[in-house]
Amino acid sequence: MAENTEFLRVTDLHAFYGESHILHGVDLTVNKGEVVTLLGRNGAGRTTTLKSILGLVGRRTGSIMINGTEAIGLPPHRIAQLGLGYCPEERGIFASLSCEENLMLPPSVGSGGMSIDEIYAMFPNLRERRNSQGTRLSGGEQQMLAVARILRTGARLLLLDEISEGLAPVIVQALARMIRTLRERGFTVIMVEQNFRFAAPLADRFYVMEHGRIVEGFSAAELDAKMGMLHEYLGV
Repeated sequence: MAENTEFLRVTDLHAFYGESHILHGVDLTVNKGEVVTLLGRNGAGRTTTLKSILGLVGRRTGSIMINGTEAIGLPPHRIAQLGLGYCPEERGIFASLSCEENLMLPPSVGSGGMSIDEIYAMFPNLRERRNSQGTRLSGGEQQMLAVARILRTGARLLLLDEISEGLAPVIVQALARMIRTLRERGFTVIMVEQNFRFAAPLADRFYVMEHGRIVEGFSAAELDAKMGMLHEYLGV
């Protein structure tokens, strides 16, 4: 269960791509050991929020405290070294390398990264495909590999962007089991998810975004009471 110790505090975060002002004063907190989901329609600013936390946008202002360190002025590689791992929507695996070679590549950003054997215990599919080229993996196997790679780094805060998108139900169930296991192991997770049915049972807390702002934040215990509001914002 989540400790009440902040891992991440974002305050008045504004983000820009060139002249485009995408985030308009985002405020959110994530405690150690929590799974937090960012909900919202496409274009609401959820992926930009993840990229802004990592410093992967053109310009950002405000405050991003990661484990007590102000990260707003740091370059992405230094932010990663604070214990962050990012799984982008496009996955970004190396197609010409084997599954296992992909797993051997990630740099260490902290102690306690999972061993190859631990990864294979969590993802038996990857053990079976360890010698297969990235291009020969199914979409679900590529997604498992993309998540597995960041678990190798020792990152303790995982930023997961639409990991269930377009995948077969059996793979989505495997990813849900993985997130529960990670929470049990004390990882902290921020998910951007369009698939509400996937995200709802997994998250401790939710933030709803619209037009580059957080418009609502609530706990899993309040989910039933918030369904009317979610229907209004998300159409769920």
